[in-house]
Amino acid sequence: MKILLVEDEASLASFIRKGIESEGYDIKVAFDGLIGRRLFDQQPFDVVILDVNLPGLNGFELCRYIKQHSPRQAVLLLTALDGLQDKEDGFGAGADDYLTKPFEFRELLLRIRALARRSTAYSGLHAVLRVADLEMDTTTRTVTRAGQRIELTSREYSLLEYLLTNKGRTVSRIDIAEKVWDLHFDTNTNVIDVYMNFLRKKMDKGFSQKLLHTVVGAGYLLQG
Repeated sequence: MKILLVEDEASLASFIRKGIESEGYDIKVAFDGLIGRRLFDQQPFDVVILDVNLPGLNGFELCRYIKQHSPRQAVLLLTALDGLQDKEDGFGAGADDYLTKPFEFRELLLRIRALARRSTAYSGLHAVLRVADLEMDTTTRTVTRAGQRIELTSREYSLLEYLLTNKGRTVSRIDIAEKVWDLHFDTNTNVIDVYMNFLRKKMDKGFSQKLLHTVVGAGYLLQG
């Protein structure tokens, strides 16, 4: 499970991070709303946890931004604001859950798991990922373009799935190495570029519209 925590109180952020990591989950932490927005734009998360009183961009504003760009993203507001109007504002911004401080870590963990299950169950009803005329059925693990079957290796499939879940966003080689290969990026290897070339030949060759683009100095972009 991948979690994004946006919390400006360093001691609390550290407490939550240690607890989440002890459960075996991956967590990224941002200390202001603008950095949180940037991290959200860079990769997908199962659950996003937001404080409300954040520098740069407050939690309500960031929640609205997230829901505008990814309506199915699970968002939990974690805040000291415990008034009814605050909760109305939070849910009005699109939050899926609202937990007030102080809190028991166990309760936070239970809510995170519930949100992740709900998100996974919902996603299961929409198991087809697509961009333009390229489609991936994650249930049958089949890929087609304009109705034509594309045969992929397991690694190529995982790479394309990651690109599809991030379609319209530039993903760096570091992100790909960590999320698809589960490795720290070695600047001396060109394995990612090699696999991107394999993928490009299989999905773009013979089509006038190219979907996989190299963004010089930044990474790769899947876009129709």
